Amino acid sequence: MEKDLSDYRKAYEKGELLKENVPENPLELFRDWFIEVDTHYNVGETNAMTISTIGVDGYPKSRVVLLKKYTFEGFVFYTNYQSEKGKAISRNPNVCLSFFWPAAERQIIIKGKAEKIAENLSDGYFESRPRGSQLGAIVSNQSEVIPNREVLETQLRELEAKYEGREIDRPNNWGGFIVKPVEMEFWQGRPNRLHDRIRFKLDDEFNWNIDRLAP
Repeated sequence: MEKDLSDYRKAYEKGELLKENVPENPLELFRDWFIEVDTHYNVGETNAMTISTIGVDGYPKSRVVLLKKYTFEGFVFYTNYQSEKGKAISRNPNVCLSFFWPAAERQIIIKGKAEKIAENLSDGYFESRPRGSQLGAIVSNQSEVIPNREVLETQLRELEAKYEGREIDRPNNWGGFIVKPVEMEFWQGRPNRLHDRIRFKLDDEFNWNIDRLAP
């Protein structure tokens, strides 16, 4: 099967990103963009982000996860620590996050280091999850080969019976990571493919250096 995509075209005309107008801290710009996109554009899950890791097999791998919190320290998401991504992060904490909001013609690429958050913070988030999601975290040995879906559904029914009327404790192999950024690039689509790209890069003294990149 062959399909030629060379004629696909889109004009980018929804905004501009000028170096003289950005804040000194990229987390402020992230916050402003996130709120604006979440408020004014119908993008579904604004907090959906791609995380790329270097796997134990040496290959990079990207997948979409959900951002659950952002602060001036970094970006928090949750996963099974024994999953493929969890093992990859344990081996090499250098990761890349990316957000793409096509309705706003914006993209953010974040390089950073991932580390586990405090256990009490993971406990608090786990307790806030729907009961089904809590049980699902226990049932799924994420990234492991399974014979069929019925195995999961059977285990879920067994756990539902086991925990009926009882609180569900967070499993030790499930919790949060925070990605602390060292570089953030903001991309705003512009006409004639002359897009705006502003990069913030953290130096050795923990100051953010700001540069405009060629599109």
